[in-house]
Amino acid sequence: MAATIDEAMDSLLLDFDQIYNDFKNGVSENQSLRGNCIAEGKKREALESTVSNLQSENERLARLYTESLEKLADKIELRTSYQTMKEELKRLNDEHLRKDTEYRNTMEMLKQNHARKIEQLESQIRGYHDQKVENEAAMNQICQDLAGHRNHVEFLTRRLENVSSELESRCDVLIAFSEFVIFRFRALYSSSNYTTLSFTDHDEIQGLKDCILIERAEKEDITKRLEDLEKECAHLTTLTITLLLS
Repeated sequence: MAATIDEAMDSLLLDFDQIYNDFKNGVSENQSLRGNCIAEGKKREALESTVSNLQSENERLARLYTESLEKLADKIELRTSYQTMKEELKRLNDEHLRKDTEYRNTMEMLKQNHARKIEQLESQIRGYHDQKVENEAAMNQICQDLAGHRNHVEFLTRRLENVSSELESRCDVLIAFSEFVIFRFRALYSSSNYTTLSFTDHDEIQGLKDCILIERAEKEDITKRLEDLEKECAHLTTLTITLLLS
């Protein structure tokens, strides 16, 4: 029985040792766990600090990314605007070149037209100058012709006046001669019958008839000359008026 108690005591001691060892192991493990917990806490703090730093860095990177995206968008927009402006500039340059070509062609055409018009005007001026010289020469000739016609008209007027005076004188002579012839016939008829007239009386009567015929012919000639002079004066007057109007 004592052996049993000893065995029981030994068993208890062993159990106690085991419990003590377990306690020690538990304490050690607890201490280890506490150290681990402290270490883990420090790690947690370090991780939290790292996470905070990472979050800050992430936010910074996010801001940088956003700024980069904005800058990229701005660059894309600027590139698009640049391309649009480049195309617009090319279009404006092409239009400028086209308008410059049109301007040069228009100016060249205007120069040619102006040169042609200047040549035409110079030719017209030369023609007008030649025409002026011809007109002056014609005017001088017309003035000379007018002077000659005026002198001729004055001469014809004087001649017409002379012819008129001569005609009046001839008419007076014819009237006087007619009165004389009538008087002579009356005297002859009153002195004797016509059948008893002598040869001298017949000769005188025939002479009177001849004189009357001669005077009539002269009168007709003078009248014709007077009409010719009047026609010539009228023609010269018309010619003078025509020359003055031209």
